[in-house]
Amino acid sequence: MTRGHQQALASGAPARGSVSIGQVLDELSPEFPDISPSKIRFLEAEGLIQPVRSSSGYRRFSSADIKRLRFILTLQRDEYLPLRVIKERLDALDGAQAGAPAGGVPPVAMTRSELLTAAGAAEELLAELEDYGLIRRARSYGAEALSVLRSAVQLGGYGIQPRHLRAVKAAADREAALVEQTVAPLARQKGSREPALRAAHDIAAHVARLHATLVTDGLAEAGLAEGGLASHSSHPGTPPSESREAQGLRSASGR
Repeated sequence: MTRGHQQALASGAPARGSVSIGQVLDELSPEFPDISPSKIRFLEAEGLIQPVRSSSGYRRFSSADIKRLRFILTLQRDEYLPLRVIKERLDALDGAQAGAPAGGVPPVAMTRSELLTAAGAAEELLAELEDYGLIRRARSYGAEALSVLRSAVQLGGYGIQPRHLRAVKAAADREAALVEQTVAPLARQKGSREPALRAAHDIAAHVARLHATLVTDGLAEAGLAEGGLASHSSHPGTPPSESREAQGLRSASGR
């Protein structure tokens, strides 16, 4: 990831390394009270930001660096995304802003026309997805809208229409509500939001893993997943329900 890519996240950014870490805190702390020097250093260690160093070794931040930090902190606060996912988005945006080839990931803010072109979708499909609430109608669209639209294009090849995806949206909304309800007591506590964020990330990961396991198990029952019901033949004494439960536990634990 080059510094030029980072600069592209902010148009008209001034020279690199223009402010100190203290000035960054002064600018961002009203919006993100939990930000601290240690958190900024942690994000740097994880490769999400790359401030330059002065000749005396102090970190110096440009407007692009600050905008990048704000982007990261907003995704953590509002979408409870883990750093791994945020880094993937940043890497995609860096590549796009640097001039990714056709078919690559476009900039984070796309017009309606740019979104349709990037996804290879028709206007009618996007309109339907907006009508059913899978994509928010807006003046500009981001990576989430692109991901949903591309998936809808691919699913359309199997005859799956936006109206069929309402169940997927409803399930996702219920799962998000469950996570939000669970971490609400932590989020209401005074002080750092980090415990609530960490809990939300962890719960969401477990819920997503459980969801995937249950879908796979359902397909296995229908004979449409590898290693499904056929696996029972290797353990003739094991009831199918117990075998499915053990398989789900192994999937959930990652083993």
